[in-house]
Amino acid sequence: MITVSDLGLAFNGQNLFSHVNLLFTAGNCYGVIGANGAGKSTFLKILSGELEPSKGEVVIDPRLRMSVLSQDHHAYDSYTVFETILMGNARLYEVRQQKDAIYEKENFTDEDGILAAELEAEFADLNGWDAETEAGKLLQGLGLDNALLDTVMGTLTGTEKVRVLLARALFGQPDIILLDEPTNDLDNKSIAWLENFLMDYEGTVIVVSHDRHFLNNVCTHIVDIDFNKIKMYVGNYDFWYESSQLMQRVMRDQNKKAEDKIKELQNFIQRFSANKSKSKQATSRKKLLDKISVEEMPASSRRYPYVGFTMDREPGKEILEVTNLSKTVDGVKVLNNVSFRVNKGDKIAFVGSNEIANTTLFRILMEELEPDEGSFKWGVSTSQSYFPQDNSAYFNGCEESILKWLEQYSKDTTETYLRGFLGKMLFSGEDVLKPVNVLSGGEKVRCMLSRMMMFGANVLVVDQPTNHLDLESITAVNDGLTDFKGVVLFASHDHQFVQTIANRVIEITDDGIIDRISTYDEYLEARDGILS
Repeated sequence: MITVSDLGLAFNGQNLFSHVNLLFTAGNCYGVIGANGAGKSTFLKILSGELEPSKGEVVIDPRLRMSVLSQDHHAYDSYTVFETILMGNARLYEVRQQKDAIYEKENFTDEDGILAAELEAEFADLNGWDAETEAGKLLQGLGLDNALLDTVMGTLTGTEKVRVLLARALFGQPDIILLDEPTNDLDNKSIAWLENFLMDYEGTVIVVSHDRHFLNNVCTHIVDIDFNKIKMYVGNYDFWYESSQLMQRVMRDQNKKAEDKIKELQNFIQRFSANKSKSKQATSRKKLLDKISVEEMPASSRRYPYVGFTMDREPGKEILEVTNLSKTVDGVKVLNNVSFRVNKGDKIAFVGSNEIANTTLFRILMEELEPDEGSFKWGVSTSQSYFPQDNSAYFNGCEESILKWLEQYSKDTTETYLRGFLGKMLFSGEDVLKPVNVLSGGEKVRCMLSRMMMFGANVLVVDQPTNHLDLESITAVNDGLTDFKGVVLFASHDHQFVQTIANRVIEITDDGIIDRISTYDEYLEARDGILS
């Protein structure tokens, strides 16, 4: 149990949040959400004790062990993977070090023997003899080979380090787990494994994530940071989001059919209460949801950018023909005899663990790379707009303002039009005069999306558009691509993004492709059925 009492945090005289009173209990998973800069990661640092609040306190039973997902990817470079994971249980690691040091002594005294026996007993009580087996299972669940256990952390790739640090946070059955963006750099299979791990976990989980599907699957509560306050709501992310939208409408229409809106919200709560989830927490969630009153539902001050794509003209029947494409990158063949045809109305998700293959294919289709073999042909009536995964070439060394940068892509170059357009993308007032080379990752993504919207293309090629975005912007992009009437070729790690947009799924394999006309969930079900 974690008790938060009258918590407040101020920076430079301004409150980030204040008067926070919350209770986190075992058996629940709490998803922390909020706009970029709202203080999600900061709040986790206060809970972990890394940061002191300006006011109030966090009380945690000292008998409970807390585990935190480390964000320092170089902190354990001199240790082996197994040692790093073992440090997830600091006391177990300490006992192991102490008893090993005793056994290495040349002169072994009676006192050493007594201490060694005590340490061995404690080591056994802490499940030390099963530690290597557990560490190996965690690695395998997160998509790594347990043969890595003896490997030095400093020799691993960035993605491998992220997964080892996540295994460290999950190791040894801690009572409380704090996770900040745990699904970053995980493939869908590893995310599914993590979801199952957390749903079976009996302790307290507090997680910050931009992955809506993940939050929906694991969370029993949503902790929303908004209006400089932190409030807790029962239910998963979708429940929070839909109810907050309804409440916004209630607030806007206070003098118009307010009673009807409240009745609509009550019906909505009833509908969610009756929903049977697959998760083990379904029964307890239903009991909690039954107790919710209209007054307890959230309203949000968040702003959503407008993302909408329109076509200057309809494409014809011929969209794209890809024939026997092959390409080797850094000595590895990432595309091997890839062939497919894109039809009018297709929204194709390119999925699978080989992210480089998807990016390479998109770069070839946009003529940034030449294939080693094979060819492709766009239909004469098509026009393409591209969102690259790496947008640095559009911003590095460029000192132009956002306004001037966007002007080069717009047919209407009047300042009034450009300011109005950028305002919809949440760049307002003096923001539009900021140099583009100093923008944050999320701001650059919004600039690139603005650029795409200027072209009126009927085919969108989009590579990992949700990277660096907050939940509000992800929702806006999701809606924009869902509503688009043209053709979309895209890659994304966001399960819900793929599920709600794609009507066809292509996985690039070592031998070509797997091509299925279906939703993403149907594709996964068919694939898992084949594998089993």
